[in-house]
Amino acid sequence: GAAEQTAYLPPYPGPGLEQGGAAEQTAYLPPYPGPGLEQGGAAEQTAYLPPYPGPGLEQGGAAEETRGHRPAAAGGLPPHADADPAPASASAPAGNAADAPGAEWSPPTLAGNTLRAVDPAQARAEGRSPIIDPGPQSAILTAALGLLLAAAAALGQFALLVPLIALQGLTAAGWFRLNGMWPARQGIALAFAGALAADAAVLAVAQAHGAGAIVGTLGAWVLLTLVLQLRSQADPDERMYGLMASVASAALAVICAGYLAADTAAVTVGAAAVAVAVFVRALPLPTAPSVGVSLASAAGAGVAVGGITSVGVGGALLGLAAGVCALVGLRVAAYDYPSKFVHMTAGVALPLAAAAPAVYLIGRVVG
Repeated sequence: GAAEQTAYLPPYPGPGLEQGGAAEQTAYLPPYPGPGLEQGGAAEQTAYLPPYPGPGLEQGGAAEETRGHRPAAAGGLPPHADADPAPASASAPAGNAADAPGAEWSPPTLAGNTLRAVDPAQARAEGRSPIIDPGPQSAILTAALGLLLAAAAALGQFALLVPLIALQGLTAAGWFRLNGMWPARQGIALAFAGALAADAAVLAVAQAHGAGAIVGTLGAWVLLTLVLQLRSQADPDERMYGLMASVASAALAVICAGYLAADTAAVTVGAAAVAVAVFVRALPLPTAPSVGVSLASAAGAGVAVGGITSVGVGGALLGLAAGVCALVGLRVAAYDYPSKFVHMTAGVALPLAAAAPAVYLIGRVVG
């Protein structure tokens, strides 16, 4: 019976063992006092162990000395009827609070999550969606930043530079946090420095060569990121993961300079279309109608703003393309149970960052 009830413990040799043998065989366990221990002492010294009856234990002693503790899996003994669960709950580590019975995960909401409290792998195994939309708060910030870009573009490149730098900083920080890498000060600083270098390169060349300046800066920053990651002493898998996140963050931040290289009228139309598309997408509508209404609103905003600029009716195509890119960026920012910090950085910046290439290319076509 003792061997079955203590299947996960070293063998207890019995009362005939000499003084030194027990200490060697139970080196990782609290001291077992032997069959002559008085009532109550064993419960304190074996608080985390299943009950060991021992050769000299009386009939009711095991239940009294191990009140509130679960018996060993192989023992087959039922828990004591009057067991007090307080010792077990007091000894449980704080980190396992989420595993307690009755704990529930928060469902996806339009308002966003305050904490990244859900383990993505466990959630996928349980069949829950990993998508949590950034919600109306980040949509309002995106719309405000988009309208600020649109208004600044009408004033010229140097006025556009102020909101553009804010967009690039949000993009660099939000992408690392979206990938679960935080703090990542070196990577964020590197991506942001690449964005500033791209802005300087675009301002230094003629407008016709702006795309070449952006591509050249991006290539130099990818090479610099690769060299820095090769000097890292981290695990190879971790280095590869860091390299991919750093390159993607730098690429997104540098691509934002496309607003600076594009025609100012196209920037005004595209940024306004992104602002309208993201705001409409955050309204409480079913997914399919929300996407359709959002794209239609982006095209309508392109027509309206294009009518007061040199873009004209081509603003419909520009607004639609910018709206599609904005929804793609918004979807990326909603993936994998993002935190509130992600919603307020990547959720704000990615729709505008993803639309920058479309604004540049479609703007040249319709311009």
